Amino acid sequence: MDESSIYKKLYESFKPSILEIENESHLHNNHPQSPKSGNSHFSIVIKSSFFNGLSRVESQRKIYNVLEQELKNGLHALRIKVLD
Repeated sequence: MDESSIYKKLYESFKPSILEIENESHLHNNHPQSPKSGNSHFSIVIKSSFFNGLSRVESQRKIYNVLEQELKNGLHALRIKVLD
């Protein structure tokens, strides 16, 4: 799992007009809970009509559902910004 696999899953699910994925794992290397895999912490900026009418939390839940397998297999944290 890396930026490209996360990008692909989110793009296929939400067809966003804006999608940016940034690996922020290096910022968390010294945290005790960090798996230190190099692919554990990501920032996501996304804009999609799929999220129209949803609350911020509902939108984030949809993203977490799409990335469920990754969260079970090493993805430790997401920072998500859903654009209007």
